[in-house]
Amino acid sequence: MIVVTGAAGFIGSCLLARLSELGYVDLVAVDEFGNDAKNKNLQGKELFAKVDRNHFPKWIEENHRFIQIIFHLGARTDTTEFNRQIFQELNVNYSKTVWNLCVEFGLPLVYASSAATYGLGELGFEDNHSVIKNLKPLNPYGDSKNEFDCWALDQATKPYFWSALKFFNVYGPNEYHKGRMASVVFHAFNQITQTDGMKLFRSHNPNYQNGEQLRDFIYVKDVVDVCIFLMETRKNSGIYNLGTGNARTFLNLTKATFDAIGKEENIEFVDTPSDIRDKYQYFTEAKMTKLRSIGYDKPFYTLEEGVSDYVKRYLLTGDYL
Repeated sequence: MIVVTGAAGFIGSCLLARLSELGYVDLVAVDEFGNDAKNKNLQGKELFAKVDRNHFPKWIEENHRFIQIIFHLGARTDTTEFNRQIFQELNVNYSKTVWNLCVEFGLPLVYASSAATYGLGELGFEDNHSVIKNLKPLNPYGDSKNEFDCWALDQATKPYFWSALKFFNVYGPNEYHKGRMASVVFHAFNQITQTDGMKLFRSHNPNYQNGEQLRDFIYVKDVVDVCIFLMETRKNSGIYNLGTGNARTFLNLTKATFDAIGKEENIEFVDTPSDIRDKYQYFTEAKMTKLRSIGYDKPFYTLEEGVSDYVKRYLLTGDYL
């Protein structure tokens, strides 16, 4: 059995779709399953079992002999949530429980970290284990992800294969339920189709022109392919960046969205809200040398390719992956 936590969510449901497409069976979905909007991500998917998140640790104890790998993608991901206890419970303590069960029963583990751990990027975006303890995330979500990364590295006993993936700016199908936490592509599509225009944050940094703020945007189909690569190779444990390694501007993204929709560009700039202005990231770009060095050689979607596929095949049709 291949187990995916956060299975009804954005990346988890896309991973299940890709695994099924490749012919993998005995897929197990772990989540709360109480959100009707999220549950639409699982419609039509052939699953061996659905396991409630709260019962999952006990389920591992009862079924560990049949588990091939666990993808632990379930997490609280709201970067605007400031209740640290929620993150401590769901992103740290629950992940420790899953980790320890993987150690106990000899199960390989791939779990979701985040590029939010890099904060403003003062120390760069290098996935070197030696710098992780010195990173300074900007919010409780990033803190929780970095805390668990540090804890994992400190463990004397680890799963025989384990990997953490620092997701950069992921976009793609099955994020309809995410609301304000959905990708910029999703919000751009909705704003453009509803108003025929797009508003971007004005730059408040003299080193960047308006709209020239840079992010490493990665299509979710690339993300799940990397997950499957790690599952199939199961060597070179560690923490890895997962972006494209090629930062692009918000103007690039917006223009690609207008083009995919088939509308004329109409972009204006508004002030970045003052409450986030001092913590606003002007540049992120994953260093991808480490993942490439262990044999992942598949090219990533360009921003234009990914936005076109997402808009035309999913957003314009309302389809799911």
